[in-house]
Amino acid sequence: MPRTVVLGIGNVLLTDDGVGVHAARCLADGLARGTLNAPSNVDVLDAGTLSFTLVPLIGDAERLIVLDAMQLGEPAGTVRRFLDSDVDRVLSRARLSVHEVGLRDVLAAACLCGNLPRERALIGVQPARIDWGSEPTEPVAAAIDELIHMTLDLLGDWPPAAGAPA
Repeated sequence: MPRTVVLGIGNVLLTDDGVGVHAARCLADGLARGTLNAPSNVDVLDAGTLSFTLVPLIGDAERLIVLDAMQLGEPAGTVRRFLDSDVDRVLSRARLSVHEVGLRDVLAAACLCGNLPRERALIGVQPARIDWGSEPTEPVAAAIDELIHMTLDLLGDWPPAAGAPA
């Protein structure tokens, strides 16, 4: 069974920007308490606003799932999943991160080191507001359960990569 890393990213001091971190914390807590189930080879991490120190951790994984707020052009709280080359496509058109180091930068560094996970997923939530505050807005907070369940579904039944044998 491939080792999977789940990264919750964002700034919890900027309302909806922190949704990935909030979801990762809830997921990790549910797994630790036994109220949620996932394969034993899954590491769930609060990656905050990212750092290049994550590159070796990402490189050791065969699968990577990133949970984050992202501009989807949808109503607030909408959750969308992107896989493999779609992750690369979405990140290539995304505007620059408000953080010092963005997801695109960390994945590019992993790729340059020859350690980009073979399977990648980005599960994004449309924010309502990015402003000072430690809690997500109501529609984004309501989407956290969907974000967690979409992650668990993916962990349980990851679709084969395009062109890979089924």
